[in-house]
Amino acid sequence: MIASGLVTSLIGMAQNTVEKTSVTLLGLGAMGTALARTWLATGHPLTVWNRTPARVAALAADGASAADSAAEAVAANTLIVVCLLDDASVDEALAGTDLADKDLVNLTTSTPAQARARAEWARERGARYLDGGIMAVPPMIGVPEAGGYVFYSGSRELFERHKETLGIPAATTYVGEDAGFAALHDVALLSAMYGMFAGTAHAFALIRNEDIDPASLAPLLADWLVAMAPAVHQTADHLRSSDFTTGVVSNLAMQVAGTPTFLSTAEQQGVSPELLSPYFELMRRRLTEDNGEEGLTGVIDLLVQ
Repeated sequence: MIASGLVTSLIGMAQNTVEKTSVTLLGLGAMGTALARTWLATGHPLTVWNRTPARVAALAADGASAADSAAEAVAANTLIVVCLLDDASVDEALAGTDLADKDLVNLTTSTPAQARARAEWARERGARYLDGGIMAVPPMIGVPEAGGYVFYSGSRELFERHKETLGIPAATTYVGEDAGFAALHDVALLSAMYGMFAGTAHAFALIRNEDIDPASLAPLLADWLVAMAPAVHQTADHLRSSDFTTGVVSNLAMQVAGTPTFLSTAEQQGVSPELLSPYFELMRRRLTEDNGEEGLTGVIDLLVQ
């Protein structure tokens, strides 16, 4: 019984090893290294290349196969993951490599136009292509509870083929056949994040010279931002229906009327209004085009050129 159980266990382990997809990873910056370590930790054979040999050596010591060139790394496996500095770095790294019949997954931060051009570039070289937008920082990689994930767009068939392997470092979210959609979703979410950071910076600036502990404002601010976040669903509904008035509680006319208070408070506190003024100006412009009963959704149409 013991021998039989041991054999069964060994067979299972062998099958698990066989089923692990081999991965080539180009780029071992902070993010690339985090990706590499998660694949190694879960038993995926990994070939790595980086312009800085020291980073390759560190991973080779942990079991990765070190390639002397990008071309050698690409030749080693079918699944090629690229995580480099920018689109120009991808050009440089893949120049002269044979991509025929390769599955190229590009996790390099790029614009939607660059992603679409890269998909066509890959197709012309006989490769299948997926583009990715990483919604995480390196410490979140390999830590499911951290909530990081990666947007993917391009070939759905390719995504389904490698979904399990790609999902090991971070959760996966497929957003469409258009190769530019992952980058577009990535930048859209990050743009909203920076808008939130801008508002947060203004809020802390208002109390900067007062006898108010920033640590006492922080939980109030966090809770308020969380409470306001569901408003994005109403905005989406307005855009889908083209009716910008449904469910509006604080209409545009009322909100524009309140903006002088924010600007006066900033002036009194010695705080520049430069983070708020552009948005307030858009609100005022929209009010001149509308009867004031809609909410803030109409500002979006002023931004679209």
